[in-house]
Amino acid sequence: MAEGDGVHVSTEQLVALEAKARDLSFVQKARSHQQLAGRMNSAMRGRGLTFEELRNYLPGDDIRSIDWRVTARTTRPVVRVYSEEKERPALVVVDQRINMFFGSRRSMKSVTAAEAAMLCAWRILGSGDRVGGFVFGDSEISEVKPHRSRNAVIAFAGRIAKLNAVLRADTASGSASGQLDAVLETVANIAHHDHLVVVISDFDGHTGRTRDLLLRLSLRNDVVCLLVFDPFLLALPATGDIVVSGGGPQAELALRTASVRTAIDAFARNRGRELRAWQSELGLPMLPISCAEETAPQLRRLLEQSAWRQRRR
Repeated sequence: MAEGDGVHVSTEQLVALEAKARDLSFVQKARSHQQLAGRMNSAMRGRGLTFEELRNYLPGDDIRSIDWRVTARTTRPVVRVYSEEKERPALVVVDQRINMFFGSRRSMKSVTAAEAAMLCAWRILGSGDRVGGFVFGDSEISEVKPHRSRNAVIAFAGRIAKLNAVLRADTASGSASGQLDAVLETVANIAHHDHLVVVISDFDGHTGRTRDLLLRLSLRNDVVCLLVFDPFLLALPATGDIVVSGGGPQAELALRTASVRTAIDAFARNRGRELRAWQSELGLPMLPISCAEETAPQLRRLLEQSAWRQRRR
């Protein structure tokens, strides 16, 4: 795969994803009776109240909320329900470590993660919310503070492209597994409540601490995890050998040997099941994104199919 053909990505390519992000949605509409809206208030941008639904009058409702036209038409009291339009800053966390520099077709996981991050960032900005985030590599964590501006999103694209460009198969250092927990710790110290946090990674090096940090974040924020993967390990060829490297020593895997294929397949599937189990255990979506397919249609489909609902406060 030649450079520029799914190996590395430029700022210009990431900025160009803006149009493809317009029909994505991080808010799944759900019927909601706002008397039990939650315990905490969010910062308001001053845009007031947003109409949400019509429903039958219930004892205790403010009679000023009755829609008299609908009431006259249906012959039963109906009220208009409004929700406060609240600011929800967003942090997009994108993995650009050496473990992401792998791809069997179309693109590297690092490129797919970069594309997903920018699709999310552009859509969040289009919704009127502040967006920023963190890009982390094996030796660096780069932050862009949330702002409601195109310049902030373009700056975020530049940070992603910069760390993406330094990824090389012959890099001398191996993957820094501790960076995943380090960046999540930083995010948890910032996002105390009412943030949208999108974590985009293959979650290489995840630990019990990773799970605890995601749980801590999800208690008071909306958290979405995009699990980037390459389908190669789930459908290994029955012949030939491959040479793999994590940036240091190389190892040759004899795929013609059934036991080798079985061991790799079991490892990949067990790891995937463990991470996907976090979806039910932690109450947050763990959405799989394949680097062998175009990113935007996958993300659109996954967000539409997800049972996740925006936390209302």
